[in-house]
Amino acid sequence: MELDFLNVIDEKQEMLDALADALWDDAETAYREFRSASRLCRALREEGFAVEEGLAGIPTAFSGRFGAGRPVIGILGEFDALEGLGQVAGVAQKRPNGRKSGHGCGHNLLGAGSLGAALAVKRFLERGDRPGTVIYFGCPAEEGGSGKAFMARDGVFDQLDAALCWHPDVETGVRTKLSLANCLVLYKFDGRAAHAGAYPHLGRSALDAVELMNVGANYLREHMIPEARVHYAITDTGGSFPNVVQAHAEVLYMIRAPRGDQVRDLYARVCDIAAGAALMAGVQVEHAFLKACSNIILNDAMQQDLYEKMLRIGAPEITAQDEAFAAEMARKALSEFPEADARRPIHWEIRPYAAGQETPCFSSTDVGDVSWICPTAQVAAATAAYGTPGHSWQMTAQGKTPLAHKMTRFAAKAMAATAAELIANAALLQKAREEHRRRVGKSGYVPPIPQGVRPRALEDIAAHETASV
Repeated sequence: MELDFLNVIDEKQEMLDALADALWDDAETAYREFRSASRLCRALREEGFAVEEGLAGIPTAFSGRFGAGRPVIGILGEFDALEGLGQVAGVAQKRPNGRKSGHGCGHNLLGAGSLGAALAVKRFLERGDRPGTVIYFGCPAEEGGSGKAFMARDGVFDQLDAALCWHPDVETGVRTKLSLANCLVLYKFDGRAAHAGAYPHLGRSALDAVELMNVGANYLREHMIPEARVHYAITDTGGSFPNVVQAHAEVLYMIRAPRGDQVRDLYARVCDIAAGAALMAGVQVEHAFLKACSNIILNDAMQQDLYEKMLRIGAPEITAQDEAFAAEMARKALSEFPEADARRPIHWEIRPYAAGQETPCFSSTDVGDVSWICPTAQVAAATAAYGTPGHSWQMTAQGKTPLAHKMTRFAAKAMAATAAELIANAALLQKAREEHRRRVGKSGYVPPIPQGVRPRALEDIAAHETASV
């Protein structure tokens, strides 16, 4: 198959780079990505896609569709930022830019690059040689909100035959990381206030219950699989005056494990610990299930094709300017990270791929939920100096560089080339489907988020808007 349809990504270079930079400037967090979503929807409409907004009842979830018939290939885009990572671009020292949030995971690049891939698949379909549909999915709140998991639960991705995504990285190649499933739960304790000096016996401390719960969870760690993780944050201590028994307190728990059933088992045990803590403190407890996501299912058939396409396209040329800034980052901003190396600051080379290649990973992504529904594969592209950690000001600082832009376009080309191959090559798509069925098993996709649960951030936004009126 000729890959000349990928030329549209170079033709649209100025637009895609500007879009990535504008998303970086917006830096909006989970479910509040209104300007970012609007920019992407406008770009899709201008490029001839049919846009549908408000998917799964989420204001910033949308799709852009082009083509007709099967197969239907999804291109996943993200565009949410992270709290606390506002940073001036293009400098090798921490220099806040006055914003509360920043693109410390590179989702400004992810959203623009995925759009570039969709444009190239559209160009391929415009030839009219064969039927097929490409859908760009605008997926909000990957960072802590599991937007795709809510969308998956509500059937948004059921129409897909396959899906492709990518992620900014410090290496280039096929993304073979095994993510953890997780769930996020808020535990609320209610007791009885009292004067802590004069009438402590009349009080029942909700904060005591939170502390007892955390102690219980610490003991749980010895008796769970080593790959699992249980994190917590006390989000409401009940007040700042120690002479009042705290009548209300809250703690937020994230529970992770390699598989969803393991998460569900740990979740039940953590709930038992919360109930025991409430009993010991003489208070009441209730919990609110906020969100969850599934572990990722890899697909060798699609990953092998991605790798072959990446080799055909070839990694972008790295300039002396690219290397100079990355080396400066390594020396000045990444010295505490042992992987950083000013002598070889960019790992731009395409990493070799072999079938069955899997990399343990202790982070989570809602791409996992899509991967349970249809065959899914991802690209990694070195948009930042080697050793740059995710979710960091260092990553934010590198989000507008020429290196970031050119690697974004490279990822777009790789995704588009494999998407076109899936449309043109029925045997590849069938192979990917058969592997997917084998890996998923008979149970199929079990949504980790119960029906009726809505993203908490949406409720917070609605309450704020009502209060403002």
